[in-house]
Amino acid sequence: MLSIYIYLFIYTKAFVLFIVQIIDGKKNTARELIEAIDEENQIVKLRVIDGELKQQYKDMLVTIQVEDHGDKHLVTWIMEYEKLNENIPDPVTLVELAIRITKDIESHHHEKK
Repeated sequence: MLSIYIYLFIYTKAFVLFIVQIIDGKKNTARELIEAIDEENQIVKLRVIDGELKQQYKDMLVTIQVEDHGDKHLVTWIMEYEKLNENIPDPVTLVELAIRITKDIESHHHEKK
């Protein structure tokens, strides 16, 4: 089971997301700084700045882009990360989470039509 709670904090010069994920009963948290929003190219860049992910990855930048192709939309997630050591696993659960979020957004948009 997966539950996600997302909180947005607006500071004077920055937007920070506080994300709580409950995956199989285990709580994972992350604070992500919204580094860039490019409305023209439909790109958002998020950098992980705190939480359990920072205990495994030295740096993680997530880029989300939406491309319009007529009435279809392509969502691309790019996860750039540096592990703290070679024994840290690749962030496969985050890729699965990105797929679930994208499918949920797609379902929501189809319901509106």
